[in-house]
Amino acid sequence: MKSFYNRTVKIVIAILLIIVSLNHIILAEEDITNLYAHAAILIDGNNGRILWENNGMEQRSMASTTKIMTAMIALEYGNLEEEVVVSKKASLAPEVKLHIREGEKYKLGDLLYALMLESSNDVAIAIAEHVGGSVEDFCEMMTVKAHTIGAVNTSYKTPNGLDAEGHFSTAYDLALIARYALENDEFRALINTRQKEFFELTNNRHIMVHNKNAFLDMMDGAIGVKTGFTNQAGYCFVGAVEKDDQYFISVVLAAGWPPHRSYKWQDTRKIMAYGIHNYEYKEIIEEKIMIEPLNVIDGKEEKVKVELNHQLGLLLKEEEIVNQKLVVPTSISAPIQENVTIGYLNVYIDNELYAMLPVKTVEAVEKIDFRFCLDIILEMFLL
Repeated sequence: MKSFYNRTVKIVIAILLIIVSLNHIILAEEDITNLYAHAAILIDGNNGRILWENNGMEQRSMASTTKIMTAMIALEYGNLEEEVVVSKKASLAPEVKLHIREGEKYKLGDLLYALMLESSNDVAIAIAEHVGGSVEDFCEMMTVKAHTIGAVNTSYKTPNGLDAEGHFSTAYDLALIARYALENDEFRALINTRQKEFFELTNNRHIMVHNKNAFLDMMDGAIGVKTGFTNQAGYCFVGAVEKDDQYFISVVLAAGWPPHRSYKWQDTRKIMAYGIHNYEYKEIIEEKIMIEPLNVIDGKEEKVKVELNHQLGLLLKEEEIVNQKLVVPTSISAPIQENVTIGYLNVYIDNELYAMLPVKTVEAVEKIDFRFCLDIILEMFLL
């Protein structure tokens, strides 16, 4: 009787665990369709693949998420030890601000902490004028950089994200920009700094800035990235989670207006939970693949060695199917150079082309010439 009771209890517990697990997955699926944000997206941080989106390509105001690019331009084109002199224009910028004063001097590196931890609008102007020469030229640098990395539906008119005509982005573009920025170790360290103390360089005024990004403490593996709000943009947030072999970047735009400051956090956690519960990292190509040598036409060698030297891993749903198709010619004409692309391994996800991975030559093959042919004939007669 006791054995029967124990077995029954175990079965009931097992059934309850299954039900809870299924409910958890179902909730993750349902929550993703019930967001406050007018536009949102989730991408694979490793490769930029879109995992889920809603109005992800819609152009919208993006508020202080703008400052992700502001910081990147400063990191890439500025010297962090340089002195930045505060202009009158910078000192008059509206809140949120550090209250820097005209004529004061700061290290560029110190100002970046105020920019990203407390989202100081006056600091953004000072950085733009120092690095770009003017706000207008700096914004042009920002736009060009965005387009270079594939964020072609983005246009910057302010370095701080305040509403302006022609200043816009999309959830998808912001995800790409965040992915680009997070590849920079200095940027990562910057946005994950909890507080920073520094001093003005002429009068030694003491300044302490604190990280206002609450998302850092909301989820395991949370990484910044940047909050934002303007009357036109609403509450916005670009966030990232990196844990074990999962790396997600999410964006929410227009996720409510005052007093609903928490909506952006609620939406972001739902989106990230959806990703974590529904996607698993899988290695598609783990190592270098040697492919059958190709025939060479008019070459000093009959065949040329080729290989696929490309690793590929993806975050995939359980039901997603990955197929591969090798597309290479049966033969290739000499002369052939080493490390030249001669074909592709096409990777499909659910029959849609995802990537074309280059197949390249491993060696060079010279074309036959008169001397080569003569040597062959002489060798035949000498034998």
